[in-house]
Amino acid sequence: MSIENNETTFRPKIVAFCCNWCSYAGADLAGSSRLSYPADVKIIRVPCSCRVNPMFILRAFEKGADGVILCGCHPGDCHYSTGNFYARRRMTLLFSMLDFIGVENGRTRVEWVSAAEGVKFSQTMNEFVEKITSLGRNVRLEDLRCRN
Repeated sequence: MSIENNETTFRPKIVAFCCNWCSYAGADLAGSSRLSYPADVKIIRVPCSCRVNPMFILRAFEKGADGVILCGCHPGDCHYSTGNFYARRRMTLLFSMLDFIGVENGRTRVEWVSAAEGVKFSQTMNEFVEKITSLGRNVRLEDLRCRN
């Protein structure tokens, strides 16, 4: 009987909320430029980064995500003028709440990626997956997960 090493078989589940106008287009550019990032990153396209309710992020963790990243337009370049400023404020509050409930600091991230930054999108996702892999499986919110 062989015992598997969980560190070598661990593949993090990453949820990426991407703004339709910039970050999602950056992801598309990364793909069409054949830049690689792990397939473990599941992209959810949203109209604007400000439309990501902090409850969506908590729900992603509850459903088993090991890391969640929010990608939006650069501040000042938002298609909806000020959406990313609202997103930045909400995420700052969410980070302090996640810290309070015991979720490690590096499991969430906010990144501003424009439509022309396919390379930055790819690098950001690779770095984030590497960080989450080093943190390991998210067991902090395991008691919140539904057992079906």
